[in-house]
Amino acid sequence: QVQLVESGGGLVQAGGSLRLSCAVSGGIFRLIPMGWYRQAPGKQRESVARISSGGVPVYADSVTGRFTISKDNAKNTLFLQMNSLTPEDTAVYYCNAGYVGDYPPYPYWGQGTQVTVSS
Repeated sequence: QVQLVESGGGLVQAGGSLRLSCAVSGGIFRLIPMGWYRQAPGKQRESVARISSGGVPVYADSVTGRFTISKDNAKNTLFLQMNSLTPEDTAVYYCNAGYVGDYPPYPYWGQGTQVTVSS
């Protein structure tokens, strides 16, 4: 019923760019994509970027200035533009979705999309 369809991951060289997308549907009420998390091997899942219903973004310090989160409300789709990628950005990236009033991390997750940055 609830679906978070992610795309855009892949293998890029250091300094390159990728754009991730997350299309969200389902739920008893409208499910809203809220942000992106990532998890690298041996590390905890961490918040990368979040965006409020009003469109205000919040970024992790490690990606500020390089990543940009945005959304298309009409399509209920979330994006993450990733520039100046480094090998430390290598991780599985997960879309996170929920409802207004929930606390992050929100209860719904995408399957994850692998981002690999080579040196």
